[in-house]
Formats: sequence, C-alpha cells, structure tokens
Amino acid sequence: MGKGIARTTTQHLQSGRGMTGWATRLRSRRLVRGLACWLALQTAFAAPLASAAGLVASSARVAAPPGTPDATGVGNVPAPSAAVPFDPNAIVQPVLATPTPALAASSVKALGIKTPTTAEPGTLVPGGRRQTLTFADFGALDPLQLRGTDGQNGIAFSVRNDEVVTGAVLHLIYSYSPALLPAISQLKVLVNGEVAATLPVPHEQAGMLVARDVSIDPRFITEFNHLNVQLIGHYTQQCEDPANSSLWATVSNASSLDLTYASLTSKPDLAALPQPFFDRRDVRRLELPFVLPSKPGSETLEAAGIVASWFGALAGYRGALFPAQLDEAPLSGNAVVFATADQRPAGVAIPAISGPTIAVVDRQAPARGKLLLVLGRNEAELKTAAKALGVGQSVLSGESATITQLNELAPRAPYDAPNWLPTNRPVRFGELAEARDLTVSGYDADAVRVNLRVPPDLFMWHTSGAPIDLRYRYTVRPKPDRSSLNISINDGFVQSLPIPAKPASMFDLGRYFSTILPDKTADARRTVHIPPLLLTPRAQLRLHFYYDIPDTGECHGRLLENVVGSIDPNSTIDLSSFPHYMALPDLAAFANSGFPFTRMADLSETAVVLPNDADSSDYSLYLLEMGRMGASTGYPATGVTVTTADQVDQLANKDLMIFGAPGRQPLLQRWAKSMPFSSDGDSRTFELSDIVFKLEDWWHGERGVERAPARADLSLVSSNGAALLTGFESPLQKERSAVAFVSAAGQSDADLSSALLDADVLPQIQGAMAVIHGRSVTITSNGTAYYIGHLSPQEYLRWALSSHPLLLLLGGIFAALIIAALFYRALRSIAARRLRD
Repeated sequence: MGKGIARTTTQHLQSGRGMTGWATRLRSRRLVRGLACWLALQTAFAAPLASAAGLVASSARVAAPPGTPDATGVGNVPAPSAAVPFDPNAIVQPVLATPTPALAASSVKALGIKTPTTAEPGTLVPGGRRQTLTFADFGALDPLQLRGTDGQNGIAFSVRNDEVVTGAVLHLIYSYSPALLPAISQLKVLVNGEVAATLPVPHEQAGMLVARDVSIDPRFITEFNHLNVQLIGHYTQQCEDPANSSLWATVSNASSLDLTYASLTSKPDLAALPQPFFDRRDVRRLELPFVLPSKPGSETLEAAGIVASWFGALAGYRGALFPAQLDEAPLSGNAVVFATADQRPAGVAIPAISGPTIAVVDRQAPARGKLLLVLGRNEAELKTAAKALGVGQSVLSGESATITQLNELAPRAPYDAPNWLPTNRPVRFGELAEARDLTVSGYDADAVRVNLRVPPDLFMWHTSGAPIDLRYRYTVRPKPDRSSLNISINDGFVQSLPIPAKPASMFDLGRYFSTILPDKTADARRTVHIPPLLLTPRAQLRLHFYYDIPDTGECHGRLLENVVGSIDPNSTIDLSSFPHYMALPDLAAFANSGFPFTRMADLSETAVVLPNDADSSDYSLYLLEMGRMGASTGYPATGVTVTTADQVDQLANKDLMIFGAPGRQPLLQRWAKSMPFSSDGDSRTFELSDIVFKLEDWWHGERGVERAPARADLSLVSSNGAALLTGFESPLQKERSAVAFVSAAGQSDADLSSALLDADVLPQIQGAMAVIHGRSVTITSNGTAYYIGHLSPQEYLRWALSSHPLLLLLGGIFAALIIAALFYRALRSIAARRLRD
C-alpha cells in the first residue's frame, strides 16, 4: 500500500483538528477499544514476559531464528511469538506511562551502554518508564492496508530528547488473504528500513485476525522513526497480475508498540526550551505542574496564564494540563515555579532576584527533574518575565537570564492569530503546508492535506462558499480512464476534477502543447468553492490524486509507480469577501476555537473572574483554559486580565470567563436573570427548552443558530453538583460575551477538565448550556440570541427580510405606495405646468 508512511503522524495532528474529523476519530477509538482486548489471550498463549527486567533483556535483541546469536553476542535471540488467533472476548487495559523498575544490569551491558558513576549530561540515570500506544494513538485512524506483491504501510513515532529506548515489543494484529502461497509469501516488519522480523503466512490462519509479538532491537530506534509492515505476496508460482485483488493484508490500528525508556541527564540551559518541560516528539498529553505562592495576586496569575498559553500552543493537538500547587513543588518531575521577592513558594529554593528573571535549575536530590523559574522583584516584573518567555524564548540561553527591557510593539489586531487563516487577503497554500507535503506519488498515494483554521463567525449566507484558486500538476494518462483529483473537507466531498489523457489526434494537440512537460505531466488551474457548512473552525482540506490502475494482465511484471500529483504552493484560498457576523451564545464555537475570546490572539479583550477565595482547583481549571486558548491561536495570552467578582464592574468592555462553584462565585446569583443557570449556594436554577428532544446536529442550519424559546425554569437542591458550561451575553455591556465554568473540587471538576481536552466529547458541547457527566454531555438550553460583528446595510437588509416573509410583503407594499406617491406628485406638477402654459 502507498507511500504515505512518513505522513502518519502528520495525519494524526491534522485529522484530530477537524470538527468532522473528530467523528472519524470517535469511530476509530471505539474500534481500537474493541480490538485492544487481544492482549489478554495473547499474554496467555504467547511467550510471557516474566518480569520487567526480562522484558528489557528480551526486547533488546533482534528477532531472528531461535539459537542465532544477536549482534551483541549475548545469549540467543528469541523468534517472534507464535501466532495467536484474535479473541474479541478478552479484555485488558493498555499500559500508558507505567513506571518500571530500574534497568537490569545485563540489559544495559547488552546494549553497550556504560553505567555512569556520576550524573553527567547525556548519561543514563536510575529509573525509567514504560508505555504502550496503539497505532491509532500514533495517527493511524484506519487499519493499514497492504496491496499487491510488494505492499507497504506503517506508522511514524518519535522518542523524547531526554530518553533512550531500552526495550521495544510490537504487538501486531493482522489478517491476510487466503489466496497467498505460504511458501513464497511473507510479512516483513521493518524499523527505519532494518528488518526486525519476518512473519510467515500459514494457510490455516488465513482470513482471520492473528496476534503476534515481535521483539525489536532498540538500537534500530532513533529520534524519529518509521515502523512499516511490508507484504511480499504471491498467489501463484506462474505468471501473476501484481494488481490482483487477492493480494492483500490488513494490519489493525489496534496493534500497539510497547516501549521501555531510560532517562538521560542534561545540563540546564534556556536555549533548549521548551525541553525538557515539553518535547514535540512526545505524543502524550502534556501534564506540567505550576507552583504558585500560597496567595497569588492577579498579576501573578496573569503571568501563569501567559506561560500556560505558551505551553498550550506548543502542545497543540495533544492537549495540556497544568495542575496548580500552592506553596510546594511536586515530589518529583518537572515543574514551573512563579515567585517574587515577597511571595515565594515555601517548598522551593529561590535564588536572589535582581529583576525579571527566567532560569532553569536541577531539582535537589532525591527529587529528579528540572524547575523552570519565572521570577520578579514584584508582580509587574514577574509578568514581564512571563511575556519574555512567551514571545522571546528563542533568544534565551544559559542557565538564567534577566530581562532588562521589553518593549511591546504594535498591538494585536482582531482575527490575526498565527494559527488562523487571515481574512483580509488571499492565503497561499505554501503558508499553510510544507512544499514537500504538497506532492505525492504512486497509485496508492495518500491525500495532500492542508489544515484550515478559520474564525467561526464568517458570514457566508447565500454564497457559493470560500473560493480556492487551485493550481496543480498531474501525470497525463495514456488513455481515457477514471483518474481524477478528488477534493473534500474533513469527511465531506466537495468536487472531483477529471485527470485527462493524451490528445487523441493532432487536432487536440493545441490544448496540451503548452502544458505537457518532458516528464509527461501537465499543469492545470481551476476555481473550487468550499461549501459554507463544510468550512468549520477546524477544517482539513484533502486533495486526493486517484490514478486508475491500468489493466496490464498477467506476465507483465510489477506495475511501475510512475505517477505523481502536486499542488502548487501558489494556490490560494480567499476569505476576504466574507464579513464577520454571528449569533451567540454558541458553545460549539467556544469549545472548538475559544471564540469569541480568541478573536484577539493575545486575549487583550478578555477578563477572567475567579472566586474571592479561589483554591488550587480553580487555578488549575483557569490554566487549562489558557492552554486551550494558546492551542487555538498559537500565541501566548499576554493581554489577559485576572480579577474577582467585586471588581468585575470595572471591566465592562471585556469578554468574561467566570470560574467557580455555586456558593463561591457570587456572579452566579447576581446575574441570575441573564444566565441559563443561576445559584444562590443551596438551590440551583436551570433554564430548559425543547432542544433536549431534538437531534444531535440540529444546532447549525442554513442561517446559523436555530433558536427555540425557553419552556421552563427548574430549581432544585442537590447534594452533588454536576459540571456545567454556560454562555450568555454580558450583563455589563451589549455585544460582549460571558462563559461560566461551574464545577466544584472533586468529580465535577475532573469531568469538566476532561471534557475540555477530549476530542470525542468536544463536538457534543453546543447551545448555551451543557451539563457534563463523565463523557456524557446534555444540552439543556439555547439561551437568548445576541449578535456580534457587522454587516453592510444592503446585506443586513437582505438577511433580515429573508427570515420574515410578511415583513418583505409589507415592505414591498410600502415601497409601492411611496413610488406611487412620487409619480402622483410628479404628474400633478406636469399637469399644472401645462395648464399654466
């Protein structure tokens, strides 16, 4: 199968970002959960791993026939485990980031690694971890298909800079065609081109799911890696058709890679940031504790929000958690510490502070890890240090840096977030993707993928959609066939452009003469429109070059993969003709892109309202949300304002994020008449409408949000409050928005945090109020509509009259009367003048 192996991780980054793509991920994850149960029976039938040390020792060897010495000369290399039929009734939980004992001395020796006597940079330190990730976690949203006599497919994975792999086991789940001849057919497992194992294809297991363990030599594993499965398939010993449909094998995306790591020491250096606190090679969710003083001030919290949004922008699709710890650091691991001369965490040694300072220091033994220190003599300097880290990290070096001057340049403009498509000019595809990612080759090539993050308030009513000036190059077909360039957005089909053949006669040569190149390719240019309903805030444009495989028949040898498809980087998408106008509240826009807060990339028009007696759970949820804002915009929230309920009246010109549980956040009672939810501490009141009984995708129609009036107000007293997310118009100023995060420390707080980071749950958050129980989301109200943005008078008149036919009729009658009156006066004037004459 195709050549898109190196794109697998990219697909994971991109596919998970589309709103429609999340539905695909949901289906894939359900499949993976069902298939992951193979591990239990596999453990029962395959050669078990007796201990953690035994796992490392056996995993460190190359798969080879029994009795063959490995490359290190230590012992015999075990063969791949015996194939085990897949049993869907076995259930087991995959291992993720499970700590393991220290490496066995024999394993370290077998790998040729010298055990250090002192902790020097680049040497192993005691301890390590183990994790098991499925192919779906690495980005394979669908099973890997292998076709033909030499089909190949796989996944990409990477290793953190501060770790080294000391053991690797591939848990492979696959099936293959009953037509394969076992004597001359096989499956090869390759790691970075090295053969890790060769798997037979016995006829008695053909057509069924098979589970097998493959030990991988960790010396094959580098910083960035490709793990491929190759099918060497034959169905006859005579002449055969390389494209015969009976030549197939399928590798389940529930297959997993079990890796054991050892940690490496490194010297503290600001130039290495964001490492080791965040490493782009790590596909896990970022979890980085923030250490705050016991009573942090507003500017300290603003500084923490800036740093959290910076790390959130780096984490991107992974998501990021920032557990807030007051006055003490975690027992071990990396953390970020905020301190001033007067307010410093008691459990952390802080050096003398001479100004806004950023430093990286090793943790004191026995704790392992590093601390990122953000320091200042006062809160203003602390915030300056945080801004310098967010916008100037690339110029820092050494163990510590003191900021002597930070001059902010021009303020941010609306909708100028680095991650968002500009809406004031055409945008080149070369700005959105690398040039090498815009070219594919082969008959089974993957689609060209371009991520499109667009503001959710683009007004595209009654338009053809966003225009794309598409320029592309294709291989001219030898004769007319079904070859085409298929264009889709997420999972929605847009258009198919046929790929033509060579001119049939000299009379047709004119239209190809200027475009056919020496390599038998031709250029084309088309205008394509993306329908408004498909252009969601997190969209992915997919351009798939489908080349019809010619029927060469048998005895013609292997089919040459000599077809290419390329998208010109100068192709453009233009959103400049669409105004910004949207009906709110709409929690879907907030959940998927942080809108309307992210309208300003630095959140300079956003105020965060915390309870007067805020605790670590409130701070953690606030930092999590700042990380989500940074992931949406790609820019740190350098302009966010943090305040309390008694000072909120001074911030009427800002959009509000309100945090706090009932009884602790007074605004939930004070603004009861403006919200779909209110509370006085004991009782809770919910506004209910008919949307509970509607279909899941009722929310977005041709005209945007479809509103239904509230039907009831329900008040109750409950011993355990659910997690709530509710949006409404700010009572302080028209056309300003507020979103309230209502949860209490404990389960509801955990439910809300998990929902905001779960790509499967986020699409369920819609309307004006969502109640969250675990992974279940219920929409209970759509609120009272208000509008943000502006339309031209002509466009607003068209839009308003389209929804009120009676008003259009009355307007027509009124206009007719006016015109009749004008004609009447004009004719009377002409008649009077004629009579005078």
